[in-house]
Amino acid sequence: MELVTIIGSPHGLKGNTGVLLQALIDGARKAGANVTTFSLAEMDVKPCNDCGLCHKTGDCSGRDEFDAIKQAMLDADGIVLASPNYIFSVSAQMKALMDRCCGLLHIQGLEGKYAAAVVTSGGGESEVVENYLLRFLRHLGCWTVGSVGAEARQLLNNPTRAERLNEAANLGKKLADAIREKRTYPGQQIDREAFYERMKALVVSRKAEWPYEYEYWKAAERL
Repeated sequence: MELVTIIGSPHGLKGNTGVLLQALIDGARKAGANVTTFSLAEMDVKPCNDCGLCHKTGDCSGRDEFDAIKQAMLDADGIVLASPNYIFSVSAQMKALMDRCCGLLHIQGLEGKYAAAVVTSGGGESEVVENYLLRFLRHLGCWTVGSVGAEARQLLNNPTRAERLNEAANLGKKLADAIREKRTYPGQQIDREAFYERMKALVVSRKAEWPYEYEYWKAAERL
């Protein structure tokens, strides 16, 4: 199975978010997953400029490394997004990537894949960002298997550090197991179906301006 992890920390894998993500990666690999990691701090992913090309042709006008990440997500069985909590949201690097996924969102481009989230914070409330990332992943079409969060002080203290890293490793295994077993999550179904219908109605209403997305839905026999 192929797993893609994307980290939005300015420190890459060397910071607290990277430490927690690495534990998840180790757990997933032990469970049989092949893992590819993209560190946004070391890549060129520009903010969305709202040109609308993705809606018209399926392509992005940005000439950077977004397309490589997008293709990796499309090819993967599972996706993990990892970010520090920056004032109750994700890092600027992660937000730029998320905004560039607008076209994928409209067509539910990651439908049927599995996903998880990793978040660290300086002063707590990582759950706010965990839930934000999980909701985003579900609205791309993924089944979400869970998230893990930690405060920086917890990763500096030996007893709590071990607990948090073990939790992350267990999440990596849980993600790999969900992929292997093709698990579904009935509790997510209502929200998935509601957003599915919302995107379908949006694309149909804009079919003249968004021909690529309209034709994608037609070809998939969703309309």
